[in-house]
Amino acid sequence: MEWKTRVTELLGIQYPIIQGGLAYLAYADLCAAVSEAGGLGQITAMSLSSPDALRTEIKKVKEMTDKPFGVNFAIGQHGRPYSHLVDVALEEGVKVMSVTGGNPTPFFDQLKGKGVKTLVLVAAKRQAQKAEELGADAVMVVGQEGGGHLGRDDVGTMVLVPRVVDSVSIPVIASGGIGDGRGWMAAHALGAEGIEMGTRFIATKECIHASDAYKDALMTSSETGTTVIKRTLGAPARALKGPWTEQILALEAKGAKYEQLKSYISGETNRKFVHDGDVESGYGWAGQVVGLIKDNPTVEELIGRMVNEAEQIRNGWNFNE
Repeated sequence: MEWKTRVTELLGIQYPIIQGGLAYLAYADLCAAVSEAGGLGQITAMSLSSPDALRTEIKKVKEMTDKPFGVNFAIGQHGRPYSHLVDVALEEGVKVMSVTGGNPTPFFDQLKGKGVKTLVLVAAKRQAQKAEELGADAVMVVGQEGGGHLGRDDVGTMVLVPRVVDSVSIPVIASGGIGDGRGWMAAHALGAEGIEMGTRFIATKECIHASDAYKDALMTSSETGTTVIKRTLGAPARALKGPWTEQILALEAKGAKYEQLKSYISGETNRKFVHDGDVESGYGWAGQVVGLIKDNPTVEELIGRMVNEAEQIRNGWNFNE
């Protein structure tokens, strides 16, 4: 059964499944596995320490697969320059780049005329329209169910995706709360032409940088096992519930400002949990889809399972046959 959409044609992939940027986790092994299995894997550029480190990851991916892959630039959460990293991706011939957070105008200015396919993660209709005006080839629309940084409007994927579909002419990719073939097909029913998954790909064998404690938490949490932190800072983000997020929320409830919260929400405390498994002194991003995650398969097994589920649903939708 073919899965031809504008997204598969745009990116040159078999299935319209895109792996999210995943700070501190989306490196060569995971990226190559997703691309090799028919989706679009991505490297997270802004989590890397230097341009040379990004170049190394890109070269690793090329050694592991000849399929298309992308590089993600999470420009809104790091507050540091990134144009030199974009230069590296261009020098290495990366044909797909995505941007999340922040003002993407300089990103598009730098890529103008370079022949790169561009994806923008958005969390509101107005952001999607702006991305289209800037020249984005597609938008990835994340509902409030998603993990990591979200929009401020608390609009769910079920409503947000069709709102954006009706507002732009470029392909829409649905994100937030999707972790199996059912979510994939639901996204198509809403008008999306592909899906992006982040949290679900963490609990896979090729996500080698994720600690066992992190993966175990993803597999044992229910759909109510996440919470939204940083709301008082105007940057809401969904993470697993735990001792550390409880401390963050308590400080926010007391009116703590950024300087007081900085050490609690830093990348270092994020890595303590996601890399080292330190549940007491760190936190991990996760979406509500944790309620659907029960195992840690290979990426190939996961995508294969999703394809089978989706094909069964598609066959069941042939109402007139």
